[in-house]
Amino acid sequence: MSKIGKKPIVVPASVEVKIDDGFLAFKSSNGNLKLEVPRNIKVELKDGELVFSPENKLRLTQALWGTTRALANNAVNGLSSGFEKSLKLEGVGYKANMEGETLVLNLGLSHPVKFVPPQGIKISVDKNIIKITGYDKAVVGQSAAKIRAFKKPEPYKGKGIRYSDEIIRRKAGKKVAGTAK
Repeated sequence: MSKIGKKPIVVPASVEVKIDDGFLAFKSSNGNLKLEVPRNIKVELKDGELVFSPENKLRLTQALWGTTRALANNAVNGLSSGFEKSLKLEGVGYKANMEGETLVLNLGLSHPVKFVPPQGIKISVDKNIIKITGYDKAVVGQSAAKIRAFKKPEPYKGKGIRYSDEIIRRKAGKKVAGTAK
C-alpha cells in the first residue's frame, strides 16, 4: 500500500481538472499541464478532491500509484502557486544579466554564454542570484540544472554556479613543500 497514493489531492478553485481517456488535464490562469495516467490507476474527482486508486495488486501498479499521485500533486501546486529555484554565482568577474528574455552569463570564458528559457519559465537576476520560476516542477529543475552545468562549482575556491542551498565541500589544495634538504 502506498502511503502517498492514498492521500487525496485538494484541488483549489483556481485550478480546473479534466479527466480524459488516460490523461489528466490541468488548467489555470498560469498555464496548462497534461499528465498521462497509467492504465491500471483509477482517478476520480469527488467534492473538489482527486482520489487515486490501483485497479489490481501487481507490483508495477503499486509502484506507479504513488508516483502518479505525486506528479498530479506537483501539477496542482505548480499551477496554483508555482515553483522556484535559486542559483548563486561565485567568482571574480562572473556576471549574469538579462537581455530581453535571454540570460547572458559571463563566466570567464572567451565568449558570453546565452541561455534561452523554455516556454513557461521566467528568469530574473539580482546581483549574483539567478531565480528561475515556473509552473512545471520538472522544467524548472531542468532549466536550473542546465544553467548550473555551464560552470559547475569547483572544490578548491568554490567558483562557479551553485544552487543557493547547496554546500560545496572544499579541498585543501597543494601543500607548500618543506625547505629542508
